[in-house]
Amino acid sequence: MFEQAFRNIDNSLRKEAGCATELDYAEQTSWLLFLKYLDGLEQDRAAEAALDGKTYPYLLDKPYRWDNWAAPKDKAGNLDHNTALSGDDLRDFVNLKLFPYLHQFKGRASGPNTIEYKIGEIFGELKNKITSGYNLRDIIDHIDELRFRSQAEKHELSALYEEKIKRMGNAGRNGGEYYTPRPLIRAMIRAVNPKLGETIYDGACGSAGFLCEAFDYLQQINPKRTTAQDKRLQEATFYGKEKKSLAYVLGIMNMILHGIEAPNIVHTNTLSENIADIQEKDRHDVVLANPPFGGQERPEVQQNFPIRTSETAFLFLQHFIKILRAGGRGGVVIKNTFLSNTDKASVSLRRHLLESCNLHTVLDCPGGTFQGAGVKTVVLLFDKGRPTRKVWYYQLDPGRNLGKTNPLNDDDLAEFVKLHKTFADSPKSWTVDVKDLSTEPCDLSVKNPNGDEAIEHRSPQAIMKEIAALDAESAETLTAIKKLL
Repeated sequence: MFEQAFRNIDNSLRKEAGCATELDYAEQTSWLLFLKYLDGLEQDRAAEAALDGKTYPYLLDKPYRWDNWAAPKDKAGNLDHNTALSGDDLRDFVNLKLFPYLHQFKGRASGPNTIEYKIGEIFGELKNKITSGYNLRDIIDHIDELRFRSQAEKHELSALYEEKIKRMGNAGRNGGEYYTPRPLIRAMIRAVNPKLGETIYDGACGSAGFLCEAFDYLQQINPKRTTAQDKRLQEATFYGKEKKSLAYVLGIMNMILHGIEAPNIVHTNTLSENIADIQEKDRHDVVLANPPFGGQERPEVQQNFPIRTSETAFLFLQHFIKILRAGGRGGVVIKNTFLSNTDKASVSLRRHLLESCNLHTVLDCPGGTFQGAGVKTVVLLFDKGRPTRKVWYYQLDPGRNLGKTNPLNDDDLAEFVKLHKTFADSPKSWTVDVKDLSTEPCDLSVKNPNGDEAIEHRSPQAIMKEIAALDAESAETLTAIKKLL
């Protein structure tokens, strides 16, 4: 039922002139899902208060509650078509009354980690792109079919929402910033092994994949949690920051669907913060992130960092090292060129990483790990507080070409997770003593010494000869087809 509802929503959005891409579909679905979720949350809280003989103070005034403007019901529990808004009336109510009303919540919230603040942020950044009130009516009717009450329902909805984010991430370059393959995230989390009571941070959280998967992981490995531990998981474990409006909304909604009611995600440019101002109270036990790479930051932002560079990923790495507590653990995805670039910033950053942290693991990911990305990546796993002595390398080779129809899966990373526990050597893994690495330019790109396949570098003449042969074969095939026609 849920899957069909999502398909129906997308079909309605495809008819909408204001929604042209998967990014628009995800954005518009998200704010409607959020309001539907909020309605269920308020009803649950009202029922709990009634059991205690108390009256629940609703966050939203009655005219702006879901069951009043979006889906009023008759006595039989069906949509009351006599009072339900539609057409221009519905569109004008959403644009001129609902969004301005919800935006004002930001100003009256007690703090940025409250659900009131999230409401104000979301509806201050987004706008309704559904220009037809009749299309909006259809979409609302499909959203109203969805339920968030049981864990099973939340799990199914979160899986569908993840799939929507994945499609959005593969729809274009900008969307691709938001999606990291979940099998890679899960492998990184197992390698870092966060524990109950620790704080987990992602300063470039996008759709919050790392935080959601870490939440699921901590629940799975700690089935017998106390009420106090559950409260801490909800309120004081997961922290994120995100610059872009759409990604911010997706991250909040994704965490909500995974079961975190008021996510601690702040809408801000992480890199605009001077890392010299980070204090002990700001630090975290675990950092898990895939910062955007290839971006450029202005000179005034670069001034916030001791190693100045316009490359966003390098600035983020400095931020992550600084924000980790002593003894804290990090897992960060970065371009593989970071290991060998000879520019001053890259060399300085590698040396800073090796001297301030124990870079114990480098996971070399194959091309195609990130769909649509034209660069290869590595995962850096490190502990803060003591210098690097040895680095364990693992060369991920799934034995096939990765792509949209053949993505990375959990089985591909099973051996890495297993061997990482003991840093064991294998045909795909090896250990290097830092003393054996070149001191200048501090090159970390080490070839697999166990590889038994020699790479054949063909001459340009041989390549051109093969191209000519393939062209001739194609011409023959076309000639044969023409004769048949």
